[in-house]
Formats: sequence, structure tokens, C-alpha cells
Amino acid sequence: MNPLLDIRRLSVEFQTKHGSLQTIADVTFDIQPGETVCLVGESGSGKTVTSKAILRLIDHERGRISGGAIELAGRDLAKLPESELRGIRGKKAAMVFQEPMAAFDPVFTIGQQIVETLRRHERISQRDAWRRGIELLERVGIPEPAIRMKQYPGELSGGMLQRAMIAMALSCRPELLIADEPTTALDVTIQAQILQLLQELQDEYKMAILLITHDLGIAAEVADRVVVMYAGRIVEQGPTAELFEQPQHPYTKGLLKSIAPLTSVRGSRLYSIPGSIPSLAALPSGCVFHPRCPQATERCRSEAPALTRSADREVACWHAEQSASAHFPAIADLHVDEPAPEPAERSEERSNIALFEAEHVHKYYPVAKQGLLGPRTFIRAVDDVSFTIRRHETFGLVGESGSGKSTLGRVLLQLEQATSGRIRFQGQTLTEVEGAALRRLRREMQVIFQDPYSSLNPRWTAGDSIAEPLRIHSGITANEREERAAELLRLVGLDPAHLGKYPHEFSGGQRQRIGIARAIALEPSFILADEAVSALDVSVQAQVVNLLQDLQEKLGLTYLFIAHGLQVVRHISDRIGVMYLGKLVEVAPSDELFRHPAHPYTRLLIDSIPRQQSGGRATAGIKGEIPSPANPPSGCRFHTRCPLATAKCKEEQPELRQLGADHLAACHYPL
Repeated sequence: MNPLLDIRRLSVEFQTKHGSLQTIADVTFDIQPGETVCLVGESGSGKTVTSKAILRLIDHERGRISGGAIELAGRDLAKLPESELRGIRGKKAAMVFQEPMAAFDPVFTIGQQIVETLRRHERISQRDAWRRGIELLERVGIPEPAIRMKQYPGELSGGMLQRAMIAMALSCRPELLIADEPTTALDVTIQAQILQLLQELQDEYKMAILLITHDLGIAAEVADRVVVMYAGRIVEQGPTAELFEQPQHPYTKGLLKSIAPLTSVRGSRLYSIPGSIPSLAALPSGCVFHPRCPQATERCRSEAPALTRSADREVACWHAEQSASAHFPAIADLHVDEPAPEPAERSEERSNIALFEAEHVHKYYPVAKQGLLGPRTFIRAVDDVSFTIRRHETFGLVGESGSGKSTLGRVLLQLEQATSGRIRFQGQTLTEVEGAALRRLRREMQVIFQDPYSSLNPRWTAGDSIAEPLRIHSGITANEREERAAELLRLVGLDPAHLGKYPHEFSGGQRQRIGIARAIALEPSFILADEAVSALDVSVQAQVVNLLQDLQEKLGLTYLFIAHGLQVVRHISDRIGVMYLGKLVEVAPSDELFRHPAHPYTRLLIDSIPRQQSGGRATAGIKGEIPSPANPPSGCRFHTRCPLATAKCKEEQPELRQLGADHLAACHYPL
């Protein structure tokens, strides 16, 4: 069978202020009709550039195809003029982007943008295009599609917006759908829904899918074949099952070993690939992976291996046979060191002494009245939450977007004032402390943010950013601040010589390390890590998790760790709280929560995790969207999505009650 998409020896260059920079070199792969192929690799591997090059979107970003062919259904897109490409984009091949908010125009409604796409490629009336748009939104599972057609992108949730973008991409029934990280920013439950939707639509429309992802669990679940990229080159490709069972390239092995498995010893060090992906402007000689490869030889350092085929597999490695036969740990063995035994006094502190105590905390945001005489409504972001965080423990907090996790974290640190309730920190009632006294306490409470790039001032050097809290809260001199910043950089694993570099000169993982150095500069006792590893590649994520654990041991830190990656939360946390629609629905020790979840919501969250083994998820995840916090359901707030709900669940709100040692759940019928 002839492939639908046939890419041969594709090379791409971008014009920079320093001249031409080659970002893709000799990329060759194909996709058969109806097939799903996944491109995987760390950020900077060239995955997104490859996907954009297919539709020649790089032409509008100072890029050009410098060599090779891109044949779609027999037509070489690399040689077509722009006028002909416009007829192919959206019609023959369509693209779903990582950030749907950036793909939609915020000043036009969802309906206007779907209709525009339809009428550009098909002879169809405005009325028929509008009707077709409603059908498409209904098909991708958006409730009340006629209403959503009239809404603007900012009025839809992240999951709905991603569905709307899929609807727009499929409006002209393309033969090829390119999906660039379509689930990266989504919760695990919405991720499961989107992936199931893509598979259903693929069967319905008989289309091929090129899926770009750095989540190998997703690749294992949905892909027929996997293509592994590194530094703009393909290093391995083959059928999914074979590649996961016996990876032949050391880089592929490293990616697989970096995943935090659900069976790892909690608190052990995760495996991570040493170093980081090289700059495309200064690639190493020989095999581009050799500086990070544990099997590198002199030949690897001097001579670049070609991509060679063996049966259905292709690999670019001089030692592929030895690598394939080398021991590759089973999923249950993907950790390197046993956790160090805790001193007796440390265990006692974790068991008995509370650092933070939250009692009946509420955080409501007022919503504009409906008319002059309309009732005042509120968004109940945090609604009657009580829990404790113990000294030197890591308390994990999970739940879908809109559950109130980040709001609760900000309220704990008094970055936002609680509507009601009491918060105590080290025995002091924070809700009653103001002014200079609160500023003094802030030394003890710091934050690591999700996006290290936006949280660092682009006009400040790394040294400036790290020294900022020292300048505000301490009386030390400028020279002493610089010395302390250099010491902190060394502590988080960076070269102190980089103090004078700016944020754009660092990788994502390095920027996050700078954010961590800034957070620990004042030697705090508590750190809020708000989605601190969610945007990082799996190998970089493992490095940062190891660093956080090391710093906790060295500095005696306490963490509130908020994330939507449940494997990482289980691995790093002592206890985990599960939030849903502003309420804590379950709290338990980490291993206990995953082995014996008591609340149906917790059970479904765990079942939504992509599995690295064949067979995918245990279920398709939680149905529907989280309700509006401005109008939560009566009774148990989860009853509208719970498969076990009864009449009692719809009428009576369950209280958080003790089920066992340290295990609490708010459910009338705990599992």
C-alpha cells in the first residue's frame, strides 16, 4: 500500500541574526492511510518543526525546506506554491495545536471561525455551514453546541476549547490530522477524553494521525508506530509494542526509564538522562547523543551513525545490537536507589507536628449580578476545606482544573485573603497577621511556579532573580548577595559561572532550577510547588523531582506539591489530598490512596493515567466536564459524573470522615 504521507530526507533551516541554522536533518518516515504515528522526544528535538514543515507553516516563521520531499497523496508539498498550499491546509491535512487559546482568534465566536473554515474549502451557504458547525461540536462531545457556537474562545474551558479546535480541524474531513501536543496542558481526565475522541473520529473518518507528544504513556496507548527524535534527527522508529518492549537506542531507553512508574519506591531517586539536549547551533561531533550516552565509544564521538533498517525497525546507533540485548529494567524496577531510612526524630515530626493548619477555609469570588435586582452569586473556588500539612512532609494536591487546588495554595500563603476560616502557620494565625509581621513570615513561605520563563524577569540575569528576595528581606551587601546566589546555583546543580546569563539562554529545566534557587534563597521552611514539573519533559521532570527531594533532605523543607501528573505526585508525596469543585473529597497516605482509593472520583482519576504497557487505560476516564463552581450541584458535588450515585448522593452532602489511619473520604458509599 502506498503511504498517505511520505517524508524523505527532510531538512529545514531557519534564518537567525547569526545566519542560517539547520533544525531538521535527513528526517525520513511515512504514514499509511488510517495509521497513527507518534513523534516523541524532549523539547528541542525537532518534533514541532517537523509537523509545521509538513504544511509549510515554517514559511511564515523565517524557515524554509532546504532539502528532501514531503509527499501527501502523491503531491510534493515542499515544491508547491503558497496559492496551492492554501487549498490543501484544512482540506487534505489539518492541524490541532498545543495551545487552543492561541489558535482561536479571541475577537470572533467559535461559530464564526468554524464557518469561515468550511466556506473557504467548500461551496456551502452560511446557514448550512452554521448547521454543520453545530453538528461538529455535538460530534466532539460539547454540550449545548448551538449555544457554544455563539460564544467566544475565552468563555470555554480548556477541554471544551480543545474539542472545538478538533471540530474545526475536522470540518472538511481531512485525510491527515496533525496533532501537536494536544493534551499536554490538560488534566489527566480531559486528556483521556480527548484521546478517546481522536481514536473514535479516526475510525469514523478513516484518517491518518500524526501525534506529537513527550508523554510516552500516550504514545504507548494510541500509536501504531513511534518515531523517536533527538536534536533534529530520527534516532529510532518502529512498531509501538516492539519499541517499548525492546528499545534499541540508548536515548529511547533513557526516556522510558525516566518515567515515574506507579510501582516505584516512594521517595526513591528517579532515573534521568544526564545533561540536556545540545544547542542546534553547537551540535557535538559524531553521534549527537554521545555526550549523554552511557555506552558511548570513541567511534560514537567521531563518526555519526546512519539510520539503518532491520525488519520493521530503524535505529541510528553504532551499538544497537549490544544496546538491545543489554538489561532493560521492568516497569516495577525503574528506580535507582532505595530511599534512605529516616531518622527517628524526623519520622516523629512527620507524624505529629503540624506546620500548616487550615480550618473551614472558604474562598468565594463575587460574580456580577444579573440585572439590578438579580441575586448576588459567587464562584466557590474553595468551599469549607480543613486539613493539616506536617513538618518536613510533602503533601500532594490533585484534582482537575477548576477544583480549587491553586486557589487553596495561594490562600494558605496569604497571596489571597480567605473569605472565611482560619489558617495557622507555625502556631500563628495568618488570617489575623498583617503588615510588617506578615512580611517577616513570608521569609518562611516561598513559591515555585509552573512556568519558569514567565516567572523570571527576562531583563534580569539569573543572579539578579536569585538575589532579589535577599535584597528585599535581608541586610546583606551586594557582594554577599552575589556570593549567596552563586552558592545557590551550585546547590541546584547549575554552574555559578552562569549567574550573568539571561532566562532565554537557559533550557526549561535549567530555568526551573533557577526558580527553585530563588525559592530557597531565604532558607524557608515551606514551599508551594504549583504545577512545578507539569510543563517539563519526562527526563527533565525526573531531574527536578530528584532535586526537590534532595533539597528537602538537606534543608528540612515542607512542600505543598500541586500537579496533575498523578505518577509524580504519588512518587514524591507522603500524603495526598484530592480536591473536587472546591472541596477535599479524600486524604490519605500516598501508597494507601493509590492501592485503596475510597472515593469514586479518586478511583477514576487513577484509572485515567496512561499506562506504559499495551492495553492503555483501565477506563476512558471521567465522563463530562466539571460543573461550574458558581452553581455547584446539590448533595455530593461529584454525583453528576459518578457512576455509583444514588438518590442520597443527589440530596445529601457527605462529610469528610475517617476510614482508617490517616485516611479520610467524603463519600456516602466509600469503595
